[in-house]
Amino acid sequence: MLIFAVTGMGGVGKTALAVEAAHRALARGWFPGGTLFVDLRGYDETPVTADQAVLALLDALGVRDGELPPTTDRQYDAYRALLVERRDRMLLILDNASDPSQYLPLLPGTDHHRVLITSRDRHDALPVRLVDLETLAPDDAVALVTRALHDTDERDERPAREPASLSELAHLCGCLPLALQIAAGMLRRRRHRDIASLVAEIQEAGDATTVLDRGSPGTDLYGRSLVLRPVLDTSYRRLPPEQARLLRLLCLAPGPETGTEAIGALADLATESVLSSLEDLAARHLVTPVGSGNGPASAMRWRLHDLVRVFGASVVAGDAELREEGDAARERVLEFYLRWTDAADDRLRWLPGLAEPERFGDREHALAWLDGERAGLVAAMGWGREERFTDAVMRLASCLGEYLPWRRYFDDWIAVSEAAQEAAQLAGNRLGMAVARNNLGLALRETGRHGEAIEVLTKARKVFQDAGEQHLEGMAWNNLGSALQQAGQSAEAVEAHSQARRLFRAVGDRHLEATAWNNLGLALRDAGRREEAIDAHGRAQRMFHAVGDHHGEATAWNNLGNALNRADRTKEATEAYARSLKLRQPFADWYGAGQTLRNLARTHEAVGRPAEAREAWSRAADAFTRANAPAEAAASRTRATARPAPPNPHSQEH
Repeated sequence: MLIFAVTGMGGVGKTALAVEAAHRALARGWFPGGTLFVDLRGYDETPVTADQAVLALLDALGVRDGELPPTTDRQYDAYRALLVERRDRMLLILDNASDPSQYLPLLPGTDHHRVLITSRDRHDALPVRLVDLETLAPDDAVALVTRALHDTDERDERPAREPASLSELAHLCGCLPLALQIAAGMLRRRRHRDIASLVAEIQEAGDATTVLDRGSPGTDLYGRSLVLRPVLDTSYRRLPPEQARLLRLLCLAPGPETGTEAIGALADLATESVLSSLEDLAARHLVTPVGSGNGPASAMRWRLHDLVRVFGASVVAGDAELREEGDAARERVLEFYLRWTDAADDRLRWLPGLAEPERFGDREHALAWLDGERAGLVAAMGWGREERFTDAVMRLASCLGEYLPWRRYFDDWIAVSEAAQEAAQLAGNRLGMAVARNNLGLALRETGRHGEAIEVLTKARKVFQDAGEQHLEGMAWNNLGSALQQAGQSAEAVEAHSQARRLFRAVGDRHLEATAWNNLGLALRDAGRREEAIDAHGRAQRMFHAVGDHHGEATAWNNLGNALNRADRTKEATEAYARSLKLRQPFADWYGAGQTLRNLARTHEAVGRPAEAREAWSRAADAFTRANAPAEAAASRTRATARPAPPNPHSQEH
């Protein structure tokens, strides 16, 4: 017997799909015996039982009143006998089933007919062919609302006039057909108002279910109320207590999707236990697994529909005990993030002689973990607006200070630094505010906002100086010097980096002293002091080598090559670039490699080696592509195929 089940979250359109499929199948003559339909109301307070449903089915088959068998067993016998006798194939639609006990007794005793079940739950123990429905793609969601409005009034110009607002409305509805249907009904009712007004109303409320249910246009074609929150509420209320708790807490997780380990921390459960519960929630279409699942189970990630997330958060917000439970869960997940982000940061900053970081055996492993958790880590920074989480948020921001610039997530870096500054201000931590400003200045500098960077770095430096924090003051001077240099203030940059170098030497930090020498060389080069720049970069290279920082050494070799080029020592510059590229390889520093290859290509052009220049430009384009730097990649690829550029030996970059 072929049994099909259309499954998906409440409001995704299972019934509509089943009915539409039945109409088309009948039109094609697939079911000459017709269709039987029964709504089992599985998610109502009083679901229809199989015993009740068989009476409705017998009535549809013409058995009623005095012909109805007196006992339930005989009613089932009569129902199955009628289906066996029917030569014309029929389609039986058992809609809205929440439990197999509702439909198993109703299955025909023959494989001649076909059965289509709709349910919010996957009943995996049964040999049923499943069709899982997802929410609509954004374009399809927009098309659904547009068509709904045009079916009522083809002159309705709002969809064409407000495409951006319509797309945002679809997004706020989570592309869920039920929510879109309600929104379309509201727009039909308020036909003299624009779409943007409904968008603004939902955004102001922060909860689409509140606005849409308040303006619900009534019932659908099947006589069911067009409401969102009761649909979500019935799914939630049917959960066993441990699954309901997990769903509530997952609705508080930061970011659009969350890893299994982080959810385990959130719920204070072991990985295997939380994984089992997550799979149960996925079978009920309340969470969705993300990715292929080829890796270990602990690496799986899970996503909530936006409307489910908002619903769950509102359940927590409405109960004092649940709020405390939620705050404790957020503390646990923050501690989880802190522990492993700190370990990953230690690996990224690791140098020979330092203790081996926990968990992450190499940079690739650390970066992969950070990549997977980045959205949640950045979103968790918003919790710093609550006094309970300010300390953890400030520490988390510091742990992201190497990763975010390495991956060139500068917008995230700005957001993280601003959130840390806000948390420090709430906590009354003046030094913490200065640390956050220091990081913010670095991020602003990387995005070309040099004036703002100089302002916040100057403020941070002053706080560190007043507090007698020489190490932090040196870092602020160093960062300020780089911002000044990029703003074209070379003389001031030279002084700033010199101050940083002196402070790092005073506290005995040879690694950061090397960084200061390297940055000082850049400022000296731009100030026209070429030989001093060459000497500064040479010192930086040797110091980086001595402390085992081969990536820093690669940067110093690149900058030394640029300084040598300024002094027309192109042969030595070419050798310096080669050394830089060799040192960068183990780090997979594709952006840095692209910069060095670009500098090498310009050097080849300057001395009349067009073939070598084209090869370097092509390699630079490949490196920038791998670094997710499309603008630089396109420019380099254009140069690789263009006619040789006129000599310009002084156009290198650090």
